[in-house]
Amino acid sequence: MNAALRALIVTAAVAAGLVLTVSSPAAGLTTTCDGDLAPGSYLRVVVPEGAFCSSAGPVTIAGGVWIGAGATLVLGSEENAVHTATINGGVHATDASSVQVHFSTINGGIDVHGGSGAFGGPFGVTWNTIEDSTINGRVAIEGYDGFWMGFIRNTVNGSVDLNGNVLADPDGNEYVTNRINGSLNCADNSPAPQVGDSEGELNVVTGQKTGQCADV
Repeated sequence: MNAALRALIVTAAVAAGLVLTVSSPAAGLTTTCDGDLAPGSYLRVVVPEGAFCSSAGPVTIAGGVWIGAGATLVLGSEENAVHTATINGGVHATDASSVQVHFSTINGGIDVHGGSGAFGGPFGVTWNTIEDSTINGRVAIEGYDGFWMGFIRNTVNGSVDLNGNVLADPDGNEYVTNRINGSLNCADNSPAPQVGDSEGELNVVTGQKTGQCADV
């Protein structure tokens, strides 16, 4: 992510004066998160339409995370290199604003489809980033239309499909420094997958690199 975007994100968060409500572990099967997801164990976590859910962890989720239209999920931070979450059952999003996962283990893959545009949400701009995580299962991020997206420094045991992600930032779609035990398939992304200013390295892929990702 470029420095200008980082500065914009920090400024927007401070200006918004975000005050988060606390969600405690659910007594039933589902925890609805609109605010801070406190450390602990959960069964199934749902981030409802338009909500903002964040956690510094550690959290363990047994039945997956489900993110609704226009919603934002933030797990961990690039600046805080501690294990944030263990998620069984995968991460699933439809038309979300932002899906941000750092330093986590996800069993069951990632399935992110669509987006809610490049502007709006709690930070003023929207972005997806999956970084420094271990993912057991297929990753599919397709049709995202946010401002920026990164898939960086992950270990994936399964195939990765990054298709049709059309972003406002010409420095977007940074897919670098991943270890993928499977194939890496990319098509119809704009901008094309690139290193950008991430200073990342080529992806190590045991299967095939296809389409736009053949050379990254």
